[in-house]
Amino acid sequence: MGPGADRRSVPTPRGTARVDLTVPPVPAAGLLVLGHGAGGDVTAADLSALRSAASRAAVAVALVTQPYRVAGRRAPAPAHHLDEAWRAVVTEVVAGFTPTPPLIVGGRSSGARVACRTAAALHADAVVALAFPLHPPGRPERTRADELDTGRPTLVVNGDRDPFGVPAPAAGRDVVVRPGERHDLRGDPAGTADVVVDWLVRHGWAGR
Repeated sequence: MGPGADRRSVPTPRGTARVDLTVPPVPAAGLLVLGHGAGGDVTAADLSALRSAASRAAVAVALVTQPYRVAGRRAPAPAHHLDEAWRAVVTEVVAGFTPTPPLIVGGRSSGARVACRTAAALHADAVVALAFPLHPPGRPERTRADELDTGRPTLVVNGDRDPFGVPAPAAGRDVVVRPGERHDLRGDPAGTADVVVDWLVRHGWAGR
């Protein structure tokens, strides 16, 4: 995979997805594949900032737009449709790299959930979950904490004012709580990106 930016369509069993790929001019220390939130897209402030920061740190970054958003729909597809499309896209992106750098899957909100659920099947090395929606607002009893049990190193970055809750740290799971941030993580996207890149550097999946 040559350096530079590239946009491509990727067929999946659930329709056509889109990938915006940025490859650094040096050998990639890691491959970070990120998905968007349920009603949003890959232009979200935190995803855009992370793409820029990670690219400067010798990380190849792929932003994945799910088929339902490519088709112009805002209502998300069922979870198993999201997972199936995501697996197809990530598999194709990985196949474009020789040798294959360490694979870090992630995303924000719904995209973080998809990444967590599929990390094992994709043999990912790690997971980055931005604004992980631990539970629906006001419904802490409907926890999704089990999705964070990915079986690989996982970084969660949530705001302390997120109405969807804040996950607790656990073995293999680092949780960074950003003060003053809500679910959109729009207050300081560059700071959020730095948290992620620092974590990647500590694990050897990014350079400085």
